[in-house]
Amino acid sequence: MEIIRTPAAMTAWANSILAAGQTIGLVPTMGFFHEGHLRLMRTAKEKADRAVVSLFVNPIQFGANEDLDRYPRDFPRDCGLAEAEGVDVLFAPGVQDMYPPEASTRVMVSGLTDVLCGASRPGHFSGVTTVVAKLFHLIKPQCAVFGRKDFQQLAVIRRMAADLNWDVEIIGHPIVREPDGLAMSSRNTYLSGPERQAALCLSRAIAHARRRVREGLVEAEILLQEVDWLLQQEAVTIEYASLVDQATLRPLAVLQKGVVLALAIKAGATRLIDNDILFEEH
Repeated sequence: MEIIRTPAAMTAWANSILAAGQTIGLVPTMGFFHEGHLRLMRTAKEKADRAVVSLFVNPIQFGANEDLDRYPRDFPRDCGLAEAEGVDVLFAPGVQDMYPPEASTRVMVSGLTDVLCGASRPGHFSGVTTVVAKLFHLIKPQCAVFGRKDFQQLAVIRRMAADLNWDVEIIGHPIVREPDGLAMSSRNTYLSGPERQAALCLSRAIAHARRRVREGLVEAEILLQEVDWLLQQEAVTIEYASLVDQATLRPLAVLQKGVVLALAIKAGATRLIDNDILFEEH
């Protein structure tokens, strides 16, 4: 596995691969890999001739009071895990390489970024879309793989890619969960034992919602009341529980194909998100 540190070297490598008639699959990450990341890497390997994983803790998607400084990092471990998965390149640029002092451009998607996580994290999604746009430009992938745990992020990136006519397939990989149902996340390491147990209310709420849909419930308001009640049984702070269309993220009053149950809570000081496409077969 090759480790590339600079944008210029990354683009030179990508150009050489494309000139040889091969395809590139990209997995954008902020590192501290877990099994969820590794499955994204495997998908990229299946979909393209060469797999590139970017590892960059992107400062412009963190708010002023968020966890940029303490976000978990373990570069040697991440390198070993990526290499074991057969990744061809780990792109790990520095902040100054990605955002020189004179940089003044941001890529923004309107509408989709104003709701759900965007309502409480102003500027977050412009940070995400800016860095992903730069990665697409530097690495020139034919496909890019994202986890569906960050469902709003996936919808925003799909919108950006369509609006800017990028010839790149955006692949959403199903959520990878721990044996007890907690969605895998690098931030799970922050949780104390009691907080982790409390956080399981997310997967319990999702299981309840899927059961109610199978029973024929169609009123979104009723399901949200039941989900809120389940979440309130634990020592967590509810940020939102919403039933939205998976493409537009608009709230739905009637449960139908394409509806997503999107959840965000805080367990202690740790913000966690989860979601499920309720009519999708698992």
